[in-house]
Amino acid sequence: MPRTARVKSKSGIYHVIIRGANRQEIFHDDEDCLKFLETLAKYKVKSEIKIYGWCLMNNHIHLLVEEGKEELATTMKRIGVSFVAYYHCKYDTTGHLFQDRYKSENVESEEYLITVIRYIHQNPIKAGLVSKPQDWKWSSCSGYYGKKLYPQELLDSELILKLFSEDNEIAEKRFKEFNEQENEDNCLDDVITTRLRDEDVRLEIEKIISGINVAQIKRLPKDQRNKIIKKAKCIEGVTQRQLARVLGVSQALISTT
Repeated sequence: MPRTARVKSKSGIYHVIIRGANRQEIFHDDEDCLKFLETLAKYKVKSEIKIYGWCLMNNHIHLLVEEGKEELATTMKRIGVSFVAYYHCKYDTTGHLFQDRYKSENVESEEYLITVIRYIHQNPIKAGLVSKPQDWKWSSCSGYYGKKLYPQELLDSELILKLFSEDNEIAEKRFKEFNEQENEDNCLDDVITTRLRDEDVRLEIEKIISGINVAQIKRLPKDQRNKIIKKAKCIEGVTQRQLARVLGVSQALISTT
């Protein structure tokens, strides 16, 4: 079935979600997160996009962006190709890192614009990773609170802050109050999953296997072992690092299986 053409946003602003293929982890350490943000900054300049917000989670990315001098799909492809090249070089892997097509929704009103940025900043809270949005260092939240970000030039906060006040100090205060409000925002039909404990991962794997101890999986014939790994990667909330740790195999094996 042919893909449906995306409807262009009249405002030029989009909420974008990029996911790891088969829910795999995209970011394994701080260096990976920094590299993605540096890549984003590089193509921000080249493509002249505006970046109103972001949040890097372990296996997906949220962006709030305004299209630049080229189609957004072209810009996203440039960013993806560049980061994937870095990833494969670092981890000695091949194949798809991201799902083939990013998800996006048009942001056509000021009301929805601030809803989306709050939703993006509260992603780590709803996933049970932090208690306050500013505690997650891989989002744009701190920049809206008047604190330094890296890369500093990445965030375009003026448009959203001016919706709260023309006075920047007042705007930051009002934005913070809004940003931390409890809500039931659900943008782009995204499903936020809470990260599992290793003990929970073992229990879920035991449901997949029959008559085999989890510790024995790594010694199974390759085809049988890889079949189990593929099923385990679909466990809701599991990370590749956890699977590698629980199964006693390399993270590269989990990534490429």
